[in-house]
Amino acid sequence: MTKVAKFALIAGPLALGGYGVARNIGKLDNVYGPGFDWQLAHFLGLAGFLLFVPLALGLRTLLPAGAVREVAVGATLLGLSASIVQFGTDIVQAFMAADKEELRSLQHDFSGLPGVRPAIYDFGPLFFFVGIVVVAVLAAKAGRMPWWSPVVLFVGVLLSLVKLDLMPLGGLLMLVALLPLRRPFRQVSAG
Repeated sequence: MTKVAKFALIAGPLALGGYGVARNIGKLDNVYGPGFDWQLAHFLGLAGFLLFVPLALGLRTLLPAGAVREVAVGATLLGLSASIVQFGTDIVQAFMAADKEELRSLQHDFSGLPGVRPAIYDFGPLFFFVGIVVVAVLAAKAGRMPWWSPVVLFVGVLLSLVKLDLMPLGGLLMLVALLPLRRPFRQVSAG
C-alpha cells in the first residue's frame, strides 16, 4: 500500500490539476458538454479522487492514533466517496446523452432524487477538502511535513472550491504541499 500511496502522492494532485486543464480547454469553444473534452476532464478528475483514497489511508499510518485522526481520515474518505460518485455519474450520463441539453436533463433527474443533491453535490465533496487539510495539519503537527504544507494545501483547496477554472493551479498547489511526504512514506516502507 505504501508504494500505491507514494504514487498517489504525485499522481492524485496531477490528475485533479489535469481535470482543470482539460475542462478549461474544453470550455474554449463554448460547447463543453458530452464529448471527448468532457470525458477526458471527468476521467482525470475521477482518477484524481480515486488516487486520493490510498493517499489518505497512507497518511493515516503517519499520524498518531486517536479520534481526531480517525474523524479527519473518515471525513476525507466520505468526501472522496461523494466526489467519486459525482464524477462517475457525470461520465455515465455523458455517454448516454446525445447533446448538452440531454446531459443537463439526465443530471437534473439524478440530482433531483431525494438526498442526492446535498450528499453528492452540495456538501458531501466538501468533506474531502476539509478532511485532507485537517489531515495535513495533523501530519505537520506530528513532524511528518513542514508547517507551510497545510497552508499551501488549504490555498490549493480553496482555489478549487472558489472557481473550478482555478483547478489547474489548485492541483499544482496540492502537489507542492504534499510532496514533502515522500520522505515519511519512504521511512515507513523501510521500517
